[in-house]
Amino acid sequence: MVAHLVNLHIKNLMSNCQLYQYNAAFFAIKKDSSHYFSDNFLEGDIDTDHVYWLNYHGLEDKDAIEQLAKKLGIDKLVIEALYTPTRRPKVEEYPTFLFFSVKSLLPNELNDNSLIEDKISFILNENYLISYQDKSSDHFTDVRDRIEKARGKIRTKGPDFLLYRMLESIIDNYFEVLSDCTKNIEAIDGQILKYQSKQLFRELENEKRKLISLRKIVLPMREISNELLSSDSKFIEKDNARYFQNLQKSCASILEEIDANKQIIEGISNLYYAAQGQRMNEIMKFLTVVSSIFIPLTFIVGVYGMNFKYMPELDYPYGYYTVVGLMILLSLILLFYFIRKGWLKRDE
Repeated sequence: MVAHLVNLHIKNLMSNCQLYQYNAAFFAIKKDSSHYFSDNFLEGDIDTDHVYWLNYHGLEDKDAIEQLAKKLGIDKLVIEALYTPTRRPKVEEYPTFLFFSVKSLLPNELNDNSLIEDKISFILNENYLISYQDKSSDHFTDVRDRIEKARGKIRTKGPDFLLYRMLESIIDNYFEVLSDCTKNIEAIDGQILKYQSKQLFRELENEKRKLISLRKIVLPMREISNELLSSDSKFIEKDNARYFQNLQKSCASILEEIDANKQIIEGISNLYYAAQGQRMNEIMKFLTVVSSIFIPLTFIVGVYGMNFKYMPELDYPYGYYTVVGLMILLSLILLFYFIRKGWLKRDE
């Protein structure tokens, strides 16, 4: 088993990069290791008739990444940023490229209580786009399909339009995660009053945490979209800048839906606490009725439990049966009174 995992890891390292080369009439795919592309992806070999997209699935081979960066004239600070957590959303412009990082999300199929985050960094040049994924997750199936089947405008546009499509795919992942959260919240809403289960309430809290995490990830994406939209960079064509406005609108839509779901969760939580309070009131009302019935009985028992020498009823032949009968009669009268008042009726 261990040998199989080691072999699988080695196999993944040997083909952890993909290079797409395409134009309107042609496309080609090359899959190989990061070492291969560090040796063969040369700036001098890149022509202006094709768009080049180099995608890294994982950043384990840092030496190869640094080697390629050196050949392409990519600053060392950019490579260091690939391996550090994203702090502030910012598009950094260099003389030969743009650089920025965002986070993508995928639903965790093994654990519904957590999300799979993946930091993705982009280097945009006039002729090529390089994307670096922290993990080997596939976020760009639709983009690959568009390139391979020549769907839409992607084969007739430049790397900046490719960047737009990739960011759109990431935002689509946000929508997918949000849709799963919405479905879970609706399912919990339909059950929580019926079962009033603590487990359901914990699941509701988990969905709330996922929405908070999603919001923290969408906000930087919106800032990146705003910067790309308002950018005067030579790496983004003026005709393509309008597409980034769609990303901005999508992020705003996600944030609005997140806020709406959070309000729904707050409403469900308030309803849950109200139901718990009502349940406690029902219990207290029942205990109060029981106490009210036994208080006069306790008084009678207390009176006849006093150790006085002269108590006329003690010598009465039917005194015991009379007192017990009186206690039963009194209990029935009180019980009938409470029923008439509706105090024993369960609120729906």
